[in-house]
Amino acid sequence: MAILKGVLGAAVGYALGFALVAAVQLAMGNPVGGAAPVVIGSVLATAGWLLGVGLWRAWAREWFGLEPDRETPTGPGRYFRFTTDHKVIGIQYLVTFVIVFGLAGLLAMVVRWELLTPAADLGGDAYNQVMSLHGILMVAVAVAAVLGGLGNYCVPLMIGARDMAFPRLNALSYWLVPPVAALLLTAPFVGGWDSGWTAYPPLSVVNGGGQVLFVVAIVIFGLSSILGGLNAIATILRMRAPGMTLMRMPIFVWSVLAASIISLLFTQFFAASLILVLLDRVAGTTFFEAAGGGSPLLYQHLFWFYSHPAVYVMILPGFGITLEVLAHFSRKPLFAYKGAVAGFLGIVGLSGIVWAHHMFTSGMAHFMNIPFMALTELISIPTGLVFLSALGTIWRGRLWLRTPMLFALAVLFNFAIGGVTGIYLADVATDLHLQDTYFVVAHFHYTIVGGEIFALMAGIYYWYPKITGRMYREGLGRLHAVWMFLAFQLVFLPLFVAGIHGMNRRINEYVEPLQGYNTFSSVAAFALGAVFLVALGNLAWSWARGPVAEANPWRASTLEWTTSSPPPLHNFERTPEVVGDPYPYGEPGAAHVRPVVVPTIAGGSE
Repeated sequence: MAILKGVLGAAVGYALGFALVAAVQLAMGNPVGGAAPVVIGSVLATAGWLLGVGLWRAWAREWFGLEPDRETPTGPGRYFRFTTDHKVIGIQYLVTFVIVFGLAGLLAMVVRWELLTPAADLGGDAYNQVMSLHGILMVAVAVAAVLGGLGNYCVPLMIGARDMAFPRLNALSYWLVPPVAALLLTAPFVGGWDSGWTAYPPLSVVNGGGQVLFVVAIVIFGLSSILGGLNAIATILRMRAPGMTLMRMPIFVWSVLAASIISLLFTQFFAASLILVLLDRVAGTTFFEAAGGGSPLLYQHLFWFYSHPAVYVMILPGFGITLEVLAHFSRKPLFAYKGAVAGFLGIVGLSGIVWAHHMFTSGMAHFMNIPFMALTELISIPTGLVFLSALGTIWRGRLWLRTPMLFALAVLFNFAIGGVTGIYLADVATDLHLQDTYFVVAHFHYTIVGGEIFALMAGIYYWYPKITGRMYREGLGRLHAVWMFLAFQLVFLPLFVAGIHGMNRRINEYVEPLQGYNTFSSVAAFALGAVFLVALGNLAWSWARGPVAEANPWRASTLEWTTSSPPPLHNFERTPEVVGDPYPYGEPGAAHVRPVVVPTIAGGSE
């Protein structure tokens, strides 16, 4: 019912916005139409959607002196309405972005089908529209699936909090996401856009009408990211359980804190750059038109000032999951814990001053090349601290090779390749040759998919018993991990070679000698896509019929495993008290949380 009210509210909001702009256009003697009614209509549609799904009921009534509905919904219906329980919101994020991930994967299959042969079966515009939609959907998954899904669900549990610091703001952050997906998926039907997820002008200023919906969608998504980052920071800094100092926090919590700082500080620059694109399209400004005094390079500086730090918004929580899993499944304290924390914070500090290595071939002033090359190389130092922590943790550990551990080990292998190949793109001399080739595509996928998406899989399997109260089939989980790892290598390793030989990205034609690499990669891509059917079937069946999970099936030491699976409404029956480090393995008598002692009733019975 709430979803239907939201859809109705969106329809009314869009009609109202369109009518208001149309009335102004008529009053000014201008023809009705163009991008302006679409923009205002989309904004009011988003407001109507939010009010319909529950913002009015749970929050906005209070703004007008009315009593809000403070009832906490129960049952399956709570996943389809505006609710403030961080665990429900985490599941909403996860399920939503699993669906988006599936759509993006299907588009990737279309791309690889087109590249099976050198001939262009799709028109260039159609191919680039498919590639653009695939890119932005996958970026959205990478930005929000871990932070919004696992971060929302697990962080309050891991720090002993009852909920997020701002529960209603947390719900708002999620319910801004469905309009983003609707706008992006509607865009192909109104002309689409073919500028890629980067939306560089001048193409993004003059191409199809779908670009307008793209811009509005990403600005809304940016607002969701900013609010989510603010909420996570406040929760981690102000709502930790008694005894949980910063240096007693689980490493995943540190990674979420670091990524949230980046999200809060830098996201507005992407939004600002896209608003300028929108003004060039709608209001006739010339921010990016050289003939009118503007500069396309201005957009690139603004865009990459956000988008390179955004890479760490994606990968830092992945690092956190990886270290978390490695420590518990090696049965060792996390090696160089403080070094890993320093690595996260070092990445936060350096991420905002390395953006221009994406612009070595753009016409940027040459005297900027060497400083940005050096700074980009410098960021490998804090990243190396994280790798040192991971390798030291598994060294001589008692490795328990369950599904989460297999995925965590795969992250180390994949990101090592992503990091080493990134050196060539950070150095001016080699970047001049490799820029805009499939070497960049392969590098980016090893970094984000090989790093963060593999880590997301590790996190889903690791916290699956906690979230669902059920155990998945371990054999199918291991099959998923091994199959996905091998297929991933077969897809992207050949693309490094194709890129070195000059195969351009974003173009659906290539020379005949490169067909072998592309055919091999495409066939492997179809195999990679198929493995997710196995994983989805395993996880969906297990959620309904899997064996009931005990509270702590991994015998892990952190706080989320001290409560039931799934946790109760407010997470803990009693406020936990933290007394030690989060990974006390191998230390006799050590513990992370003080055990709860059940008092004995007079007479000797409990």
